[in-house]
Amino acid sequence: MFENRRYIIQAIFIGVGLVFLVKLFALQVADDTYHIKAERNIIHRIIEYPFRGLMYDRNDELIVYNEPIYDLMVVPRDVYIADTADFCNLFKITEEDFLARMQKARKYSSVKPSAFLQKISHEEFALIQDHLYKFNGFYANPRTIRKYSQPLLANEIGYTGEISPKELERDTTGYYKSGDYVGVTGLEKYYEEQLRGVRGVSRKVVNVNGIEKGSFKNGEYDTAAVPGKNLITTIDLELQAYAEKLLAGKRGSVVAIEPSTGEVLVMASAPSYDPNLLTGREFGKNFKKIESDTTSPLFNRAIQAQYPPGSIFKTVQALIALDEGVISADEAIMVYNIHMGDHAPSGKYDVTRGIENSSNNYFYEVMRRTVNQGLSPSIFTDTHLGMEKWARAVEGFGFGSPLGIDIKGEAPGLVPDTEFYHKMYPKEKGSWAYSTIYSLSIGQGELLVTPLQVANLAATIANRGYYIKPHLVSAFKENGVVTPIEYEKHYTGKGDQYYPAIIEGMKLAVEKTAPRALIKDIPIAGKTGTAENGVKNESLDHSVFMAFAPADDPKIAIAVYTENAGWGGGASASIASLIIEKYIRGEIKKTWWNREEYVLKKLYLKGLEGVEN
Repeated sequence: MFENRRYIIQAIFIGVGLVFLVKLFALQVADDTYHIKAERNIIHRIIEYPFRGLMYDRNDELIVYNEPIYDLMVVPRDVYIADTADFCNLFKITEEDFLARMQKARKYSSVKPSAFLQKISHEEFALIQDHLYKFNGFYANPRTIRKYSQPLLANEIGYTGEISPKELERDTTGYYKSGDYVGVTGLEKYYEEQLRGVRGVSRKVVNVNGIEKGSFKNGEYDTAAVPGKNLITTIDLELQAYAEKLLAGKRGSVVAIEPSTGEVLVMASAPSYDPNLLTGREFGKNFKKIESDTTSPLFNRAIQAQYPPGSIFKTVQALIALDEGVISADEAIMVYNIHMGDHAPSGKYDVTRGIENSSNNYFYEVMRRTVNQGLSPSIFTDTHLGMEKWARAVEGFGFGSPLGIDIKGEAPGLVPDTEFYHKMYPKEKGSWAYSTIYSLSIGQGELLVTPLQVANLAATIANRGYYIKPHLVSAFKENGVVTPIEYEKHYTGKGDQYYPAIIEGMKLAVEKTAPRALIKDIPIAGKTGTAENGVKNESLDHSVFMAFAPADDPKIAIAVYTENAGWGGGASASIASLIIEKYIRGEIKKTWWNREEYVLKKLYLKGLEGVEN
């Protein structure tokens, strides 16, 4: 028995010895990991940042692209610098800055790499790279930043920036890490998931001198980065450039839409800024300058500014009344200038003549018939019931809530309803009637709209009763394959048979109230307006013009707001006319008077000292 135990114990020892021999062979011969460490080589786990998706205009012109940059990464545990002053001189930082950055890196991790210096340009890196071997623990990590082909579309494209701690906390996907760049505003933010791509990882063997010796284990553990999807935008870049040129020196906005598709051809806001300012290492300094500018270049007036619609809203009043059947398109209504001031004379008006002459008292009667339909013997209750129907009809045209364009920050505007006026007159609840709110009939009072909503109204009339949600991106492009985005039609009323009367009135209105907008051989249907600026006796009201053209085969619908420029038939109508002609004809033909010179030179608003447009 004891003899057998001896053999068993010997066998165990021999077995253990064999295991150790096999393990030693694997470690010293088969596996080169310890060999690498023995040579004081370092394995760097490098994040391979994907190329962010590009952006193109509707004609395949490049708008946004990527430019290579480098982040200087540090692993605090491995840091050895013989001459700190030499390091600071090379990277153009102070010794205090060096110490603060090292402390921040150690606080993050002593063994994990973190960014010591970010956004080193390709040109700067060319001067630095040959000296990196002198500084143990540092290596360069390539990535990209956004660049812009032209200084346009700043608020629409948006910008990217380093992800904030709060955004990291909200990231439930676990995709983002500290130091990542994300879309902050505009299309960059809205389409972040499509644009960002998928990160990859590579492991590089780097020797003690910082010289890369190749992939670890021939890239067996590497994963490739996947580029983001490209965006095909709806913007006509040439037309956008022209619109921003016309808005130079002014406060205002232009929104132009292709009616049949809802595609936004132009979205311009002024004052604006060069989007290239918010990229690269000067981002922080430039952002502070732009943010503190009193002209508010970061404020996208096209979707965020809210104004009373003014006389352009008379088209909506007519359409709602026609839908409700309280008037007919050819019904002549006798009106007298007794309810409100009016440039149009007393007399008989139908829908076409009412819009042509922009008769305030005619539309007073049109809205009164809509609101007071005799649903109750009480004039107060009747008005309250009518106001609910009226408000819902107005909302059907896309007013009172965001249209849902594909950039964040769109203002809703305001459509007052019965509940609104109950809150406005709490002590007299139930005692307000049409005589309290009749200013709504001519687009004044509590109504508020955005330029985008007004352009959408022009597109709705051009389409004879429907609109497609305005949008800035029409498709994604990946690996050469284009995937269109589908958008639905939104119908605004009960029929389209009375639209010819509305459109005829708009064509005549341009001839009468906006002759500067007339273009030979391009019939325009439009409506002028004046939006009150809310500051009495200090500056002019805002000039408003909406239109579409050609009137009988619409290719473009447009809304122009020029702040503190007076009546709509001047500044805004001239700008709209030039953009329409540029889009349809491709050029601006000379006429007996120079519209372009009038817009560029005579309409410059004093007091704008903001960022260069």
